[in-house]
Amino acid sequence: MVFDKNIYRKILSHAFDIPVSVSYWDKTTENYGEGTPEVKIKFNEEIPVTDFMHEPTLRLAEAYMNDRLDIEGSIQKLVASAFAAKDSFLTNGRLIKYLPKMSHSEKASEADVQKHYDIGNDFYKKWLDPTMTYSCAYFEHPDDTLEQAQRNKIEHILHKLKPVAGKTLLDIGSGWGAMIIAAAKLYGLKTTGITLSQEQFDYTKERIKKEGLEDQVDVWLMDYREVPKDVDFDYVVSVGMFEHVGKENLGLYFQKIKDLLVPDGVALIHGITGQHEGLGVDPFLVKYIFPGGYIPNVSENLTHIMDAKLQIADLEPLRRHYQKTLEIWTENYHKVFDETSEKYGRDFARMWDMYLQASAGSFEAGNIDVMQFLLSNGRSAQTLPMTRSYIYEKEN
Repeated sequence: MVFDKNIYRKILSHAFDIPVSVSYWDKTTENYGEGTPEVKIKFNEEIPVTDFMHEPTLRLAEAYMNDRLDIEGSIQKLVASAFAAKDSFLTNGRLIKYLPKMSHSEKASEADVQKHYDIGNDFYKKWLDPTMTYSCAYFEHPDDTLEQAQRNKIEHILHKLKPVAGKTLLDIGSGWGAMIIAAAKLYGLKTTGITLSQEQFDYTKERIKKEGLEDQVDVWLMDYREVPKDVDFDYVVSVGMFEHVGKENLGLYFQKIKDLLVPDGVALIHGITGQHEGLGVDPFLVKYIFPGGYIPNVSENLTHIMDAKLQIADLEPLRRHYQKTLEIWTENYHKVFDETSEKYGRDFARMWDMYLQASAGSFEAGNIDVMQFLLSNGRSAQTLPMTRSYIYEKEN
């Protein structure tokens, strides 16, 4: 026990760039860093240091989930400070090397998606906005509500395509249908979404019927790899999807996007990535939140884009937008934490609290980013304007 404590003291004394208080299982408390502690960590029982050293994010997250460890103050601030600290356990290379063997077959991908998204629509309704959009919002103004920012994001994506009424659009990973419905209503497109989530599929079907858009909008319950080869689209969008296809399938994913586009067709691919090496897989996220997940860095995506012979028309980072989105989700989630705990269990409720706050901290620190890749199938986006100014011009 003394040995483990000494190891923890050595690790935690320089793990953060803000002052932190740590209360150990033996009832002793130590402060690290200069000034009044901004966050307090409390070990309710000893966590074997060998477990911590092997998979630190997983073991600490599990300890928090199971009430063996408490954090008083902002988890987001704690995580952001850990990534900012030069000698932190989060930046010493351990996470970079973690890459478990995972299957991304059609059957495995379906199971992974359903494990996350089929928790139930009622769960997500409690803390998402009314559009049921579960991805990075776009805050055109500081005082935009989450709902407005999500509508901004959808229109920002669609506007980048420079869409022409009557043409076709495919949304790969269409969620609860907000994108395909907006594309039909706002731009007059004939749209199709695909999802592997039964809950999302059923919800989208009901939404299409309610809007009276059955002749213009459709949704398919299938894997992106199963879209028929003889079908093509003028536009393809995919939001928050490439993080789920697996490292070994990234090339196939971008090639499939090219194959689904008509000549000179345009795609907007939006997803979590990073501007440096060392991303990949976090063991906590893979085990509890996104089974099968893998976060590629920008260079990986660009390599696969080039291999697929797609042309890059624009690349936009939205890291701060996702940080703010997650902060609002966290605020919303805290309002229903007790209700969530009662229905799903305290471990589950604390797990999601850790996930939302830690993700916000990762975006705040710049450990991860979110990018929009505007791509075309040939001729350097010949169908798009020559300057980017059209992206920010509002339609009358």
